[in-house]
Amino acid sequence: MGVRSLTQAEAQERAALLRVERYDVAVDFTGLPDGPDVRCVSTSTFSCTEPGAGTFVDCAATVVCATLNGTDLPPAVEGRIALHDLAAHNTLRVQTVQSDTTHGPGVHKAVDPFDGEVYVWTSFEPDEARFVWACFDQPDLKAPHAFTVTAPAGWTVTSNAGTARVEACDGARRWVFPDTPPLSPYNTVVNAGPFHEVRQEVDGHDLGLYVRRSLAGVLERDAQEILTLTAQGLAFYARAFAMPFPQRRYDQVFVPEFGGAMENYGCVTWSDTFLRRSDPTPAERELLAKVLLHEMAHMWFGNIVTMRWWDDLWLNEAFAEFACHWAATRATAYTDAWAGHLAGGKLKAYLADQGPASHPIRQPVHDVAEAAAVFDDITYPKGASVLQQLMTYVGEETFSAGMSDYFARHAWGNTTLQDLVDALGRASGRDLDAWRAGWLDAAGPDRLTLRHESGGVVLHAVGPSGSAPRPHVLAVGAYRRTATGLERAARVTVEVRGPRTPVDLPAGADLYLVNDDDLTFATVRPDPASRDALLRHAADLPGALSRGVAVATVWDMLVTGEATAAEAARAIGAVLETETCDAAVEPYLTLAGDIAELWAPQDERAELTAAFAATCRRLADRARHPARRRVALRFLARAAAGGELERLRAEAEAGDDHDLRWRALARAVELGEAAVADAARLLAADPDPDAWVQELCVRAGAPDAGTKEAVWHVLADERAVPVSWVGRVATAFWRPGQDAVLRPFTRRYLDLVPGLDRGGMIPAMVYTGRLLPRFAIDGGFLDQVLEAAEAAPPVVRKTLTEHTDVTRRMLRSRGITKPDAT
Repeated sequence: MGVRSLTQAEAQERAALLRVERYDVAVDFTGLPDGPDVRCVSTSTFSCTEPGAGTFVDCAATVVCATLNGTDLPPAVEGRIALHDLAAHNTLRVQTVQSDTTHGPGVHKAVDPFDGEVYVWTSFEPDEARFVWACFDQPDLKAPHAFTVTAPAGWTVTSNAGTARVEACDGARRWVFPDTPPLSPYNTVVNAGPFHEVRQEVDGHDLGLYVRRSLAGVLERDAQEILTLTAQGLAFYARAFAMPFPQRRYDQVFVPEFGGAMENYGCVTWSDTFLRRSDPTPAERELLAKVLLHEMAHMWFGNIVTMRWWDDLWLNEAFAEFACHWAATRATAYTDAWAGHLAGGKLKAYLADQGPASHPIRQPVHDVAEAAAVFDDITYPKGASVLQQLMTYVGEETFSAGMSDYFARHAWGNTTLQDLVDALGRASGRDLDAWRAGWLDAAGPDRLTLRHESGGVVLHAVGPSGSAPRPHVLAVGAYRRTATGLERAARVTVEVRGPRTPVDLPAGADLYLVNDDDLTFATVRPDPASRDALLRHAADLPGALSRGVAVATVWDMLVTGEATAAEAARAIGAVLETETCDAAVEPYLTLAGDIAELWAPQDERAELTAAFAATCRRLADRARHPARRRVALRFLARAAAGGELERLRAEAEAGDDHDLRWRALARAVELGEAAVADAARLLAADPDPDAWVQELCVRAGAPDAGTKEAVWHVLADERAVPVSWVGRVATAFWRPGQDAVLRPFTRRYLDLVPGLDRGGMIPAMVYTGRLLPRFAIDGGFLDQVLEAAEAAPPVVRKTLTEHTDVTRRMLRSRGITKPDAT
């Protein structure tokens, strides 16, 4: 029997009935070094507004025993324990054991392959606390949590509420944590293991960093940078929200086999893949900074103030994604963060918003299973861009004042979107209802086009499917050619309130750029007379954001079939030759490499790949900083061949960049070189405890059926690859030019679809999207995928709908239309 998903109606009924006073949760990790079991006793104290009524508590772990007010309860059914005849005040005690700690949701045991040490982490969004202990697992039943954790004597335990009292206990140690503030169950955490710890006192906060012992050196290398960013973020948000983070201690725990990062109050959990084994590239450093600031923003927006239900999940995530870029540009060295956002996440959002999986930013969520399907590129980068437009619309100081009012009014409570709109409306004096309806209740992007008419320059705006456009505040730039490139002659701020907006721009400019400085979310098109000029001269624009808007336009023209792969490759390649913004270089290299590999027709792939390799080599040769050269060489490894590949491998061998050595070796194997001995030597020399996954990537690219079968078994059947590495291995597996070897695995993917939701939300999204074939397929196969998805859980169905649309666009760009016999 399965586990039922909580519906919004059930949550509303339960929230009206109950007031949870506190949770006391005893967790026992002493069985983990030698076994799989996590044992818990959860004691919930709560009141009932209607004595005699009934409800249920969520519990998807195995129940050992359960009592309500001293009376035994029946077994759990579908992840719920029925509670009858409630008193005005109640005590619920549930003893549980969770043994599925390898692939199950909520709690995970990881064994470090380097030294055999065991680490355990929990992660509960959206409703996975119930898989570990009994609780009322919904966001608007907040309560203090008191955790008592028994763990092996050599382990360290971290949780939300700061410093624990530690006691000896039968050869183990018991960690008794103070009460947390009122938190939703999904905001809580317990992590444990023999961690290496770094601590520092900064501006009155006690900052802690943790990592597995085998990565202690990597953390020590980056610790000061991470601690500095943490202090900068805490100071910025304290000013911007007029509310300092209310807890002295702030911990960040880097753990193995974790996907992404999770904003647990006061104790953020990270995948330790964010700690790069080789020196981080500029984009990798910026990504760490933005993720750090994203999770930190949730301390206020998500933890201190929590959305009442998951229909406002978008607001929770969109705000944190917006805020991390805001904080990065205002408080850290990453002042080009918005350029990186445009070059990376925002392009994905434009694509998703024009596909069959598009949805309004805010939409009804019937149950939590549907909420899990909303963690997507519309929720995150589009939502962040819309909030950036909102700040532009009302002004930055007004926006900050409105947020301060919001947090002051609702601290430690639950809210809806309307509460936020009201706060910003009071601060700005604007009626934001029309803004909210236009931006949040309709799917799809607006289209903006500048046209030269008899009466002057006019900005034409049209909403999705020909509807009226949304309100926008944006900039239009006029550029004139000089001896050194394009120079901005004028920049006009425009407020769009209808289909036609006159723009007071000087005549005779060589290029007009709509949405200059990237202030709004809308696809842009040059007028027909300027199309070729944009493709030819995007690289000549003087600013990172202006070049980024041009690249976004070119990329959108490619994915909508209005530009060829060759045209897009030339334009983005030219931008790369002049780009000075570190935040944009790596995303543009990714786009250029993807065009050659995934979007180019087969008869053009070799030429575009060679051109991409040449661009990488020129960037490497001209690089004045080792980090920029390292970036170019890593991307060169994706495309090099012949003598250039041999030179690259020799250079990689001579240096200490193990990642480059693995990439160059993987490329050699993909091209047919037998390099088993080379891989074994490199594996022995690489100090990274996860180097075995790099070796698996090398084998994954081999054009050999037996090797593919062995890799598929580890990757897809056993799911032995850490979730944060699945994308890297899958990309190495599905290679161009290997269709004959890959074709049998397209059928194997179809067979996986019914079970792709195994392990919870994050693994479901990763395995569904990353394993989807990109080669040896055509539109007929994608039709079969969508047919199989009809019976899949929402998170799988949504992910497949989105990824098959992108893949179908790739096939169209490649000129593939004939159904494939699978």
